Amino acid sequence: QVQLVESGGGLVQAGGSLRLSCAASGRTFSRYAVGWFRQAPGKEREFVADISWGGGSTRYADSVKGRFTISRDNAKNTVYLQMSSLKPEDTAVYYCALGARWGLMKGEDYDYWGQGTQVTVSS
Repeated sequence: QVQLVESGGGLVQAGGSLRLSCAASGRTFSRYAVGWFRQAPGKEREFVADISWGGGSTRYADSVKGRFTISRDNAKNTVYLQMSSLKPEDTAVYYCALGARWGLMKGEDYDYWGQGTQVTVSS
């Protein structure tokens, strides 16, 4: 079993930055690709970004491309999501998840999920 804990969310003004962290327990973390998803009130969960097990491949949703950066440190069992130039429409609960391979953009393809961290961007 792998457990994931997200942190780093909070309230920020539009144009500001936040860095989310996803800390994983378990020795097999480095074997998984990791994705970030978000869900705003009244909306469906959406893919944000993912990163391959070694960190060499990344993918972003068009809505965050150029503003968000995903990275990972397998020695620390942690994946990061650096968010810059935040917009009110980025407000959501952000979740990290582990997947068997990179390139999975549907939530149902992921095996383990964290509890989420709230990001609120004020205008």
